[in-house]
Amino acid sequence: MSVRGEGLVGPGGPFEVVRGEDGRLEYLNAPRTLVEFVEATWAHGDRPFLVGEDRTWSYREFFAAATALARRFTAEYGLRPGERAAVLMRNRPEWQVAFWAAQFAGLVAVPLNSWWTEGELAYVLEDCTPSVVLVDGETLSAVRSPARRGGARVVVFRGRAEEGVERYEDFPAPDPHGAPPAVEVRPEDDATIIYTSGTTGRPKGAVATHLAQAGAAVHPRFHAAVGALARGQVPGTGPAPVALMTYPFFHVAAFTHLYAVMAAGGTIVLMRAWDADTAVELIDRHRVTHWSGVPATALQLLDAAERAGNPLATLVQLSTGGAAPPPVLPARLAERYGTRVEPRTGYGLTETSGGVLAHAGDAYRADPAAAGIPAPAVEVRTDERGELLLRGQSLVRGYWRDEAATAAAFTPDGWFRTGDLATVGDDGRIAVVDRIKDIVIRGGENVYCAEVEGVLHGHPAVADAAVVGVPHPVLGEEVAAVVRLRPGAEATGGQLREYAGARLAAYKVPAHVVFGDVPRGATGKIAKRELRESVAGRGQERVTRTV
Repeated sequence: MSVRGEGLVGPGGPFEVVRGEDGRLEYLNAPRTLVEFVEATWAHGDRPFLVGEDRTWSYREFFAAATALARRFTAEYGLRPGERAAVLMRNRPEWQVAFWAAQFAGLVAVPLNSWWTEGELAYVLEDCTPSVVLVDGETLSAVRSPARRGGARVVVFRGRAEEGVERYEDFPAPDPHGAPPAVEVRPEDDATIIYTSGTTGRPKGAVATHLAQAGAAVHPRFHAAVGALARGQVPGTGPAPVALMTYPFFHVAAFTHLYAVMAAGGTIVLMRAWDADTAVELIDRHRVTHWSGVPATALQLLDAAERAGNPLATLVQLSTGGAAPPPVLPARLAERYGTRVEPRTGYGLTETSGGVLAHAGDAYRADPAAAGIPAPAVEVRTDERGELLLRGQSLVRGYWRDEAATAAAFTPDGWFRTGDLATVGDDGRIAVVDRIKDIVIRGGENVYCAEVEGVLHGHPAVADAAVVGVPHPVLGEEVAAVVRLRPGAEATGGQLREYAGARLAAYKVPAHVVFGDVPRGATGKIAKRELRESVAGRGQERVTRTV
């Protein structure tokens, strides 16, 4: 079987695809709305679904709560399909209740980034004009005023009642036999507006239809099936996964892993905030089999397990997303755990509704620089610059009320311009080289920051690294690296440059090495704009002295 898994996608296969009316590939035998997808998981009944800090929710309890809240939206609030429901909470079980209640009611769910400032939140609320805002007690103060100005109802979970704010815990207990409201949800209806991180300016709301999100829910099932066949197993057999979710729920990478676990009737163990030592303890306590998170936290998890001498005995898969992983990651896993813990990575964007490429197991160990193979309902090509273009079912329809941004991001025939440079191998595997804007052009030579960062991550003293360009009067730019060392480790800038020089062409070796923290956003991506301004602000003389 090829890497595309023809036995799975051919005629009559479980992941067969067809051309939709708009020319894009679509899954033939799969749910076409998120409501259809979630209703297919009702059969999981009393299996544990969401494990929070203080209680565990079964699938049955979750459905009862979500359908009751959906009926409140329609019957008591009078909300109609297409109105927006903003969700701003930490990773609590109630986040999922709020999100899926919006889907049952035909509302458009708008997950909000809990790391945003009050100003950023106010901007997004004004942009999407929600009819209801669902928050927890920790985040209420950040949105109370803009939500009221916009005329939105506010519901607080785990918070105190106050004027103009309804307390979820005061609502009637959910009817365990209650049904969702009688609302028609169509594949072409909008399901979500997920705002981009805003690293290049104001956040833009990427709008995904139900058909797009339903396609995104199928992608991880396909990649799991390919992985099972590669291991000599029958797809869909074996115990249901127990997954430790460390992605913030507002991020598309969380959706990818949530969909996979829900489809299998698995359990999601939640972390309200990331802590590596706590994660090790939770893996033991709940016998976690699958871990998912950004590469930076994956490396922290491995460090914490090594410090504690903990073998992570129940873990069988460690999956990263949200940012490019350093090539050293699968090697570290193999060195400590052999083939017992399967490494997995992939590629996806807000605009693709989550992961569309995946790379796992022996293939990942052999080629750690690749991002993987595309899902069946995803087409891939590169243009004359080498930019990766994508088209398929899970792509968003555009940006919320921003025709200019939509036209700039999509070709007339529906291909999305990712902004990433990539290569396509003879076997169909995709390697994402770097962001187009994340290249240092040194004397006419292109230096891909991700490549240099990956090499620096391989040094035993390096905990984190980021590479940016700094101005040079003759070369135009030079390569600068910001490095955070492991606790107790020692290394000089000269030693790191020597290490990189043994593995990279001379023009790629950082001319400057700065020691300090690497700023990252909530999704794990390096805040390059902030970092570039910080390094440039030091001045070249000062930067040089830090090495």
